[in-house]
Amino acid sequence: MNNIKPPATILYEDNHLMIVNKRVSHIVQGDKTGDASLDKLLKAFIKERDNKPGDVFMGIPHRLDRPVSGAVVFAKTSKALSRMAGLFKEKEVEKIYHAIVEKCPQPESGTLEHYITRNTRQNKSYVHNTEVSSSKHARLHYRKVASSDRYHLLEIVLETGRHHQIRAQLSGIGSVIKGDRKYGARRSNPNGGISLHARRIAFVHPVKKEQIEVVAPYPKMDIFPVFFKKDPPV
Repeated sequence: MNNIKPPATILYEDNHLMIVNKRVSHIVQGDKTGDASLDKLLKAFIKERDNKPGDVFMGIPHRLDRPVSGAVVFAKTSKALSRMAGLFKEKEVEKIYHAIVEKCPQPESGTLEHYITRNTRQNKSYVHNTEVSSSKHARLHYRKVASSDRYHLLEIVLETGRHHQIRAQLSGIGSVIKGDRKYGARRSNPNGGISLHARRIAFVHPVKKEQIEVVAPYPKMDIFPVFFKKDPPV
């Protein structure tokens, strides 16, 4: 096996799946920017590492926004892709995010329910308290985990997976994510990302039927670690 470095830290890998810790600079799948996408970078990495003569399969059952970091699942076979996509569709994947906000929601734990519309021209989502034309129902649960002098760390569990859902819903209640200028933050983060991290993902393996649980370490160039004197929550 060649000793080459992957484009993102590999958190889990077998013959069917690969879970990596995405950096804020990466796009999961190619877009109009033309920037190198994580799926293509991983395909090139596997091809070289494993000395594969033919094409490498790398399917995408879900995505993270470019400025978001954390755990992303890729499928290494078409069977794993279809089954993994089914798990996401049937909400059988537990996804926990950590977000840093300046204003803590009140109450400090609860459920947010909105209807979301998407403006594709702006690449932005808008929240509504009641159903409107072309809107989709959005629901998440949150709780405050820790606080510093200026910021609060929230744990968020998604029930639905709408476009920019966490960003839009938190902004809609005045708890804008640190660095998220698109949704009202006063300034950007130095690393160009936002302080939203896909911290933990758990599911039953679609092929091996084993319980998979992965925790993604925080980005080094963010303030997540300042909240903890000991081990951070997962």
